[in-house]
Parts: sequence; C-alpha cells; structure tokens
Amino acid sequence: MTTGETVAVVVVTYNRADLLERMLVGLAALERLPDAVIVVDNASTDHTPAVLAAATNPGLQVIRSEDNLGGAGGFHLGVRTAYHAGFDRIWLMDDDVVPAPGCLTVLMARPEDCLMAVREDLTGRLVEKAATRFDLRSPLAIRPKKGMVETDFGSRDRMPEVVPVENVAFEGFMLRRTVVDAIGLPDPSYFIFYDDVDYAVRARRAGFGIWAVRDAVLVRQLSFDQQHDLSGWKGYYMYRNLFVVHLRYGENVLVRLKPWLITAAVAVVSTVRGRRGEASNVIRAMRDARGMRAAPSRSVD
Repeated sequence: MTTGETVAVVVVTYNRADLLERMLVGLAALERLPDAVIVVDNASTDHTPAVLAAATNPGLQVIRSEDNLGGAGGFHLGVRTAYHAGFDRIWLMDDDVVPAPGCLTVLMARPEDCLMAVREDLTGRLVEKAATRFDLRSPLAIRPKKGMVETDFGSRDRMPEVVPVENVAFEGFMLRRTVVDAIGLPDPSYFIFYDDVDYAVRARRAGFGIWAVRDAVLVRQLSFDQQHDLSGWKGYYMYRNLFVVHLRYGENVLVRLKPWLITAAVAVVSTVRGRRGEASNVIRAMRDARGMRAAPSRSVD
C-alpha cells in the first residue's frame, strides 16, 4: 500500500451542469477525499458557472476557458495544471460519472503507475469498455479494439482484482506524475475522441502497464451511444483521429496504409448510397490526419 501521496481530480465539462453537480457531490462523498478538484469549464453556456460557484468540494479550482477546447484540450490543460502544482497522482474524469464512496481509497492503495476505475451503469451492469486487446499490428483488423473488459468478463464479480488493459477512457484513468515525466501531456489536437487511446499507447510504449481495478467503481450516469452521425462534425473527428492513431502507431507499413484503404472504401460506398456528407468527411479526415502523423513531444509546458 502507498501512503502519503497527493491526488488531484481533473474534470472536463461542457454544458452538462446537472451531471456535473451530481459528480461533484459524489467526489465530496468519497471516503478518501482528493487533495484538489480541478474543473476545466470549456466555455459552457448553461448554468455550469452557478453549479461551480455553489460547490463546496475541498481544493476546488475552476479553470474557465474562453473557447471550447474539446475534451482533448480540456484534459491537456487540466493535467498540465495538476502536474505543475506538484500532485503525485492525477485522476481524470468526465462530468457524467459518479465514483462509489470507496473508489479513490482503492485506487490510492494500488502501487501501479497507470490505473483505470471500472464503470458500471445505473443498474449495476458492467460497462467498462477499456480494451483488453488493441491491435495495431494486423492489417485485417478494421477496428483495432478486439476485446473489452465488459465483453471478456460480463460482470464485475467475474473479474480478477486487476485486469491488464491496452487502452483507456479519460473517465476514471489515474496516472502518476512519473508518467507525465516520461511521455508528456495528452495531445490537445485530437479535440474529441481517441486522445485517451493515444495517451495509453504512448504510456505502454514507454513501459508502463495499465490496470483496470475491479473494486474501484464509477457509476456512469448516461448510456453509451457510439452511433454518431458519420456525416456530421463528430463523424469527421472519429475518422480523422482513428486514422491518426494508425499513422502514428501502426506497427508495420500495411497497418499504416489502412487509413488510405478505409478512406477509399468509405468514399465510394457512401457516394453510391447517397451519403455525400460522410464521403466528404472521410476524405477531409484523411487529408488532415496526414498533418498529425508526428507523435506529440514530451513537453509539459
């Protein structure tokens, strides 16, 4: 068991004041309180400022951005702030989860440098989607995520105490500052989607294992909905950022060529089916992904 370490929670929020309020109440009810709660408000236009003004969480620090930085930019800013403040551990969260009272106690007792809390839904069903197998080696793997905690175990009581995982969500991920020392900050250029995947790949390639901890529970307030409109703005980021991960970290030439093949296939099929918006998105995503091929620096400034 580790003792004496400090921990800051980093929360990124945008126009979800009611969820944020529940989440802050959950943080205040933890058995082991965090030493700081750093909330990055991505220029919310709802009543988020009022919720934050009324919050009584010890160590609360609010950073209000003048612009919406996206989740990626928000976590970059929040981790940078926590790191420079000197905290030993940094715990990343979205505004739509509520930790069980013992969650932080369990995580802080673990010696590993990279940890994931395990998510359940409001009914207690395991919904942890961290990948147990993330394949950047096989050119035939259209989707690199080949296994998840959720599908491998079915329920939390079937999990061992810790499970090695190969990617994470910035929704319960905890890291020591030594990880930031080694690989730098999350990449803000992703805006949304895959910034957490990128960070996990970088951490593992630097020699850090990542472990999902069975008894550290987060309750997700919303259901997962990955069926985004691929013709809309989110579709653009989903395609672009998936391509970036392959271009940066594909383990052979064929894997790094996959984005080009996917682009060609999607552009043809979408055009034939009359989904010209998706065809335009995937072509633009491939073009822009090429400009992001270089992995981020290790800078912490």
